Amino acid sequence: MRIAQVAPLYECVPPKLYGGTERIVSYLTEELVQQGHDVTLFASGDSLTKAKLIPICPKALRLDSHCVDQLVHHVRMLEAVVAHQNEFDLFHFHIDYLHFPLSRMMGWTTLTTLHGRLDIADLVPLYREFKEMPVSSISNAQRDPLPWLNWQGTVYHGLPKNQYEFSVKSGGYLAFLGRTSPEKGLDDAIAIAQRSGMPLKIGAKVDNADMEYFERHIKPLTEQSDIEFLGEIGFPEKNELLGGAAALLFPIRWPEPFGIVMIEAIACGTPVIAYSQGSVSEVIEDGITGFLCADVDSAVTSVGEVGRIDRNGCRQRFEERFTADLMSAQYLRMYQGLLRQEGEAIPTSSGVPIV
Repeated sequence: MRIAQVAPLYECVPPKLYGGTERIVSYLTEELVQQGHDVTLFASGDSLTKAKLIPICPKALRLDSHCVDQLVHHVRMLEAVVAHQNEFDLFHFHIDYLHFPLSRMMGWTTLTTLHGRLDIADLVPLYREFKEMPVSSISNAQRDPLPWLNWQGTVYHGLPKNQYEFSVKSGGYLAFLGRTSPEKGLDDAIAIAQRSGMPLKIGAKVDNADMEYFERHIKPLTEQSDIEFLGEIGFPEKNELLGGAAALLFPIRWPEPFGIVMIEAIACGTPVIAYSQGSVSEVIEDGITGFLCADVDSAVTSVGEVGRIDRNGCRQRFEERFTADLMSAQYLRMYQGLLRQEGEAIPTSSGVPIV
């Protein structure tokens, strides 16, 4: 099958540091290539892939100090997709709704994975206008605000099976990994660790938009002897941080669409203590791969119970539910279903079409 993967340009594919969507695009792209499909990746020029790379900008926009208008480069990317349109059987977009008018006009066979939150009022008239567009969700909870979209299915994120090493025992600390924005709940994570009497290691990205909040509300809390602020980290540092933790703290305050860090943790064998919002109850199985909590008090109680969680069981559930090969197989079934809807023969990696 000839597949175009169209990635956001904010981070390279895969990201060097923080980055969720681009990381998943990378895992999916490489898995499809390994299976023998003809894959082209539209992404930043510093991306690394075994697929054919069509670079749009020299490097990831977030790391480019000279970039002022990030939208410009995404519009240029859409023009590049048009220039190569006859080379593909299907286009898989990961850039939200930017391509909708173009895809409608060109009549392409597309799938759009929606990676972000959908509980935003401004989205309603836009998605009603383009309600025929085939879309996929990354959790069932993500769909709740817009259940009437043309959903093709839910595909949970997956990681390469051997990306993260299993750690049989912890180093006796708690971990937080994510952004320092208010909805990620880093202040609650610090409170949970302090009340539990355990050290906390923090791998966190500070966006410009969150700088004032970080300086005023978070930074003073991190200036304590039992708090280690590592800043923004990438791989393999994440493996060391997560693998050595007794638990990952995930005290979110928003309808999390998925939460890749949760499956990164359980891939290491590390249980997750999380507030049950958004997708969390779909990803974490209470009492098996972690604990679902409502507030700081219940999270502190869960820290005391974390020794009951079998780290081998966490790793096993990761391998059963959240691997890149499982994710790619589910996306391929969606691709085939969309091509059948268009009445087209479905090319396979062997070159023999499915009719």
